[in-house]
Amino acid sequence: MKIKFKFSVAGIATGILLANQAGAANTWTEARGDAMGGTGVASAHYSSGVLINPALLAKSKAEDDVAIIFPSVGAQISDKDNLQDKIDEISDEIRADREMIDDLTVARILADPQGTLSELQGAAGNLADQLEFLEGKTAHGNAGAGIAVSIPGSGLSLAFVAKANAHARISSEIDQQDIAFLRRLQGNAGMTNQMALGAARNGSDVITRNLNSVAMGRAAIVSDYGVAVARQFDFNGLPVSVGVTPKLQQTWLYNYTTSIYTYDSSDFNSSRNRNDDTSFNVDVGVAVDFGENWTVGLSGQNLFSRDIDTNDIRILNGRTGQEVSYQDTYQIRPLVTAGVAWHTGLLTLSADGDLTKTRGFRSEEDSQYVGVGAEVSLLGWLAVRGGFRGDVKGNDSNVFTGGFGFAPFNTVHIDLTGIYGEDETWGAGAQFSVTF
Repeated sequence: MKIKFKFSVAGIATGILLANQAGAANTWTEARGDAMGGTGVASAHYSSGVLINPALLAKSKAEDDVAIIFPSVGAQISDKDNLQDKIDEISDEIRADREMIDDLTVARILADPQGTLSELQGAAGNLADQLEFLEGKTAHGNAGAGIAVSIPGSGLSLAFVAKANAHARISSEIDQQDIAFLRRLQGNAGMTNQMALGAARNGSDVITRNLNSVAMGRAAIVSDYGVAVARQFDFNGLPVSVGVTPKLQQTWLYNYTTSIYTYDSSDFNSSRNRNDDTSFNVDVGVAVDFGENWTVGLSGQNLFSRDIDTNDIRILNGRTGQEVSYQDTYQIRPLVTAGVAWHTGLLTLSADGDLTKTRGFRSEEDSQYVGVGAEVSLLGWLAVRGGFRGDVKGNDSNVFTGGFGFAPFNTVHIDLTGIYGEDETWGAGAQFSVTF
């Protein structure tokens, strides 16, 4: 009875992302805004506006020139039950149990019936305990990356952008009959002896066919390649910026669903578990300045909805002889976010809130995020940032964020982000950019 269910959710998310040349709560990763509670719809600089709100591209100053972000990267993992270490432990224990069962012979059982009985009953009880622990537990990770070239202009401003975000989720579907069978083995000496003799004569399948719990790994990568155009207008004395990003959108989906007893995380991103889809989508944005210090923004990401099915994985139930279908659907939905920022040369305060809910896979719960953040600019080349982001639906972890920005000579910009929150949530990000 071998369980091989080792995984690192962050590793899966980032590994899949990098393998395909590709944010967590958002469809973007931008280190400055991520450090300020995931905000940016009204507070991002023109150089990174194309990642968040294309309208901000038009808010460059006369002295601003071409800006290049290469790259912006970030990742976040939530694993409140320390599943990675726990499942590694389970895997090692079950490997030993399998070897013990495979070594059983009738002669060995007859030579030491009590010892064999005790060993099998102990292994069955331990496995039942482990399955009960895994029931209902999940872990998930997110990663993102982006590059952008922004070219401000007195009329139209232009930007080229390539960005991607990845989401991975690991969960289990524990069959209660697995636990019931193992508890009977643990507590019924006659049944245990019968199963031991059967395994000695006919192989370990006599036992393993009664174990049908399933491990499910889901991952999605959404990559965007677009050209943004933005312009600022004057409406009754109010500077209003409008931007749009038509983009080619490619989606990779991974569905690795298998018996929990044979799960191997190295098979997660295998091509046989992957399907992809390519289509067109668009982002839009608006930003309005009220006086010198206030900006209000509205961003609409992925205005065209799409449903993309994963591969259909079918698993044979050894107890019933029936095939069970495991298929999921990834949902791309418009993400509309409003933001407000108060900014001076020294201090920036920002707040963002999603006006629409997001989900990802249909099997997941809805989330809807709000964030607040602040930035203090010191010495002209150092910025200190902090913030908070929460899910008003209560289905994702609330996190505190922080980071630093370095801008030597106001040409090279290095931004670093750290994230920590409830349910053992950790994250980090970095961004390198230059302005000419």
